[in-house]
Amino acid sequence: MSQDTAPAATSGLDPAYDPFAALEQDFGSLPAQIQAWGRIRGDEPALRDERGELNWRETAARIERIAAQLQADGLAHGQSVAILGTSTINYALVFLAAIRAGGVAAPLTTSASPAQLAAMAADSGAIHLFIDRAKTAELAPFAAEHPMPALKRVMLDAPEGDAPSLDQWMAPEGTVAAPFFPRPDDPFNIIYSSGTTGTPKGIVHSHIMRWRQMAYRAALAYGPEARTLTSTPLYSNTTMVVFLPTLFAGGVVSIMGKFDVQRWLERAQAERISHTMLVPVQYRRLMNEPAFDSFDLSALKMKYCTSAPFPADLKAEVLRRMPGGLNEIYGMTEGGVTCMLVAHENPDKLHTVGKPVPGHFLRVIGEDGNELAPGEAGELIGRSPAMMLGYKNQPEKTREGYWIDPVDASVWQRMGDIGRVDADGFVELVGRTKDVIISGGFNIFPIDLEDALAADSRVVEAGVVGIPSEQWGETPVGFVTLAQGVGEDALEDIRAKANATLGKTQRVSALHAIDEMPRSHIGKLLKTELRELAARLDQKARASA
Repeated sequence: MSQDTAPAATSGLDPAYDPFAALEQDFGSLPAQIQAWGRIRGDEPALRDERGELNWRETAARIERIAAQLQADGLAHGQSVAILGTSTINYALVFLAAIRAGGVAAPLTTSASPAQLAAMAADSGAIHLFIDRAKTAELAPFAAEHPMPALKRVMLDAPEGDAPSLDQWMAPEGTVAAPFFPRPDDPFNIIYSSGTTGTPKGIVHSHIMRWRQMAYRAALAYGPEARTLTSTPLYSNTTMVVFLPTLFAGGVVSIMGKFDVQRWLERAQAERISHTMLVPVQYRRLMNEPAFDSFDLSALKMKYCTSAPFPADLKAEVLRRMPGGLNEIYGMTEGGVTCMLVAHENPDKLHTVGKPVPGHFLRVIGEDGNELAPGEAGELIGRSPAMMLGYKNQPEKTREGYWIDPVDASVWQRMGDIGRVDADGFVELVGRTKDVIISGGFNIFPIDLEDALAADSRVVEAGVVGIPSEQWGETPVGFVTLAQGVGEDALEDIRAKANATLGKTQRVSALHAIDEMPRSHIGKLLKTELRELAARLDQKARASA
């Protein structure tokens, strides 16, 4: 990786600009923060990956060079820059440079199908595609059937064909981009949803939303001494929760291209990592690692978790075995309400996702739209200063995601979850609205059944879905991963014992063992795949009856 030796670019930045003081303001500029830290932090590390690192001066200078070339290529104000590949330093630089240039970072979901990726690239409106060689090779066999739009390609790693490498393409050393001073409603990034079918929706975040989210967190929990390890992809909003605040605060981000338990532990120890974001399945794998307790993780100050249900027993184990605090964050990429469980301060509330953070509001409403009393389960809706601008090019989908208060016409985001609020104001999730099973006219929340199955020591993990039933409309079907040494002959006994603790309308009608639960790239349980599997197994059972 070549080195930039030019002084950190300042491109119109007031030399007296104080990035610490800026974090206390209602609105500010990420590009200004990057430029200021480049000047102040200079030789201190800013970005690391498996191949090397850049200090703050080099990081700021390279962002200027990439931004300047984007502008020279005709990038318009508010236009997207598409990025596709494994998370690396270069990926991070392009993401930040797109924003610095006055454009919009549009990271594309690498786990999406070729058809989805082609649709996302077209939907983004980008004129550039920054891609790596691995993803280029992966897409090549599908190029005829699902061609990517004819965008200017720049390789994130080595040059290929007519596509130059990022180093070859960026403006010469010392180049400074034209000034960009963001307005609050300027688009900052597009995060594409992790939908398993159809084209993922492009969730557009504004500069004011990102500033309110990230500057607040940076001022609250970070600083120049922060050393953050990311192991989820940079195209995921999950990663942004720690990536952006660390950079806002002048710290260093260490980027893992792919999560590996051994490498995570080695890097966390060697780099004295202070902050990290992990999804539940990653915490589970760390806890199951036989050598876990031999690693020195004493530098950890704060660990975060989001994106998927975080079982209470796993939270308790993480608190017991990993140093530092643990914050679980509940929310949507679209915005709405954000709840936080400060787990180390609330050990009796580990079954919840905490309380709404300051300035965020949550309601639990029934099917008639009326607010429900504490303890009653209903649809969660939320509103806050951190709301998306909308889904790119999909105004109807944007409207579908909102709930409008009939009294004051205020706009609330439908969170997609069923939950209840306890007497202390803590929020407990009981299921996704789309996953609620309606059997015999009764609403069944899968989490209640999953908890009953998982209470059996022979079960490692459980998932429950509904399938069509002529008698009941829908009926619950369960899937479990079994503990080592437990055979499928135990399934009927497991089901019977779980059903004995459930109400008559809740009982699991069939139980199947699978080797591993299907999950998304950030660890979400893919119930769509479980439903498809349940339907196939039910059809097979009927055929053989």
